[in-house]
Amino acid sequence: MERRTISVTGMSCNGCEQNVESALQNIEGVTRVEADRGGDTVEIVTEDDVADDDIEAAIENAGYDVAT
Repeated sequence: MERRTISVTGMSCNGCEQNVESALQNIEGVTRVEADRGGDTVEIVTEDDVADDDIEAAIENAGYDVAT
């Protein structure tokens, strides 16, 4: 298992948090997701083989930006 904290911009409400969480939960190997719009972060727990590119793509396809 791997725990990651990702900076995400553009979340402004509970619905935004839910959108990001739903997008990430659809990735195979993701076991836990918690978005925090106040901290502009998403904490994600994954199997070791989930690619960063897949995570970033899911967030961006949901309409939010990954801060680097």
